[in-house]
Amino acid sequence: MGYVPLEQLLDQDSPSIYKLVILASKRALEIAEGQPKMVDVNSNMKPSTIALYEIAEHKVHSKKSKEKE
Repeated sequence: MGYVPLEQLLDQDSPSIYKLVILASKRALEIAEGQPKMVDVNSNMKPSTIALYEIAEHKVHSKKSKEKE
């Protein structure tokens, strides 16, 4: 199993571990349902690990919520 440092996962604009967990879990579900992987990894890795690698390489981003005016 791979290791991805937390510093690579947290975005400088929104360093929230909670948003990171939600983003990673949503992407892991997509991968588990058959969506193509955006990074080159071993085929025996878990979807959650693949999602973390994708986030670390900035292939997956969260949508910024618009502020109410």
